[in-house]
Formats: sequence, structure tokens, C-alpha cells
Amino acid sequence: MDKFFELSCFFCCCHFYFSYLYNFSFCILNSEAVNSLDSVLLLKQRSATKVTFPLVWTNTCCSHPLYRESELIEEDALGARNAAQRKLLDELGIPAEDVPVDQFIPLGRMLYKAPSDGKWGEHELDYLLFIVRDVNVNPNPDEVADVKYVNKEQLKELLRKTDAGEEGLKLSPWFRLVVDNFLFSWWDHVEKGTLKEAADMKTIHKLT
Repeated sequence: MDKFFELSCFFCCCHFYFSYLYNFSFCILNSEAVNSLDSVLLLKQRSATKVTFPLVWTNTCCSHPLYRESELIEEDALGARNAAQRKLLDELGIPAEDVPVDQFIPLGRMLYKAPSDGKWGEHELDYLLFIVRDVNVNPNPDEVADVKYVNKEQLKELLRKTDAGEEGLKLSPWFRLVVDNFLFSWWDHVEKGTLKEAADMKTIHKLT
């Protein structure tokens, strides 16, 4: 596939609805369109085999840090950044050398709950990170049903269709919270070259 500019946000989630864990997730823009009005964001549709939220559209990638030393480092969100690098390869076939850990920018943290069915759901403290890189994407079909790229207006239209129940479209609850509270502002900062100014790692945003 074409190379794309990466914006990555990361979250932590657990799948028993009443439990609580640390997770991550992220998003992607077209590298050639930075500082233009036509930058595009990479979205992913979760595979049909996912235990929680199968076939919903969401940010580029999300998962859990593993219980290993490199992914448990809290300083500068290094554990989440290491986990994100690993999962980019697992889900989208992006090798580690294309997404250096030191290029991930921690932007914030978000705490939320969302049921998927009567038993499973998400209860997450999400580390929100971005990375700006050109990458080749090769999705893993066990993780990803589909991908598509949207500009700001297309994302707004996707939100409208989701709210109206059109075409059976659904968004993951964590991505919708990020969109409603942060994403468009971050997107503007990326295009202005001021993304680091948007960072706030002191606050845990409690969202529902």
C-alpha cells in the first residue's frame, strides 16, 4: 500500500467489563498532506472474530501492554510506546524500524467504561499517543477486517452516518470519545507543526 503519515494514540483496556487494566490505541494521517487541507486519517474495522466490538470502525490500532519489563515502564509512557510499536507489527504489518519508539508523542490519558454485551466490555485507562511517520501498511486479517482513509469532512460524515444508524456503521466507544474530545484539535496541531503543545499527561480525563 501507499506510505502514510502516522498519528498514533494509545489506550489500555480490559475485556471483563468490571475489571480494570492499562491499554493503548492509535490513528494515522497521510504524510504528503501535512500543512494542507486534505490530510487523511487511517481508520480500521475490527475483525469479526474480536471478542469485544467486532466489525466496528475505530482508530488505527489498539491493544494491551504485555506483562514484560519493556512494556511496564511508566516514565514518559515508555511501556505504552513499546507496546504500541509491537502491536503495529501485529495488526498492520508495520516493522519496528519504521515506527521508532522515541517518535511517539504522549498526549494524554483517558479513563472510561463501555459494555460490549452482557458479559464483556472495556474498562480502560488509555494512554493517548501520536506518531508522525511514513509507513507501509499490510493489515493482519485476524485483527483487521478493513481499513480506509478519511479527511476531516469524511470523518464528520462518518460520525453523522453512525449517529443516524445508516449503513450499519458503528464506531468503537473509545474512538468516539477521542473524536468528540480531542482528535480534531490534535489534527489541527499536527498540520500546524505544534502537536507537542497539545500534550497534557498530568490530567486523567474521566469520560463516559
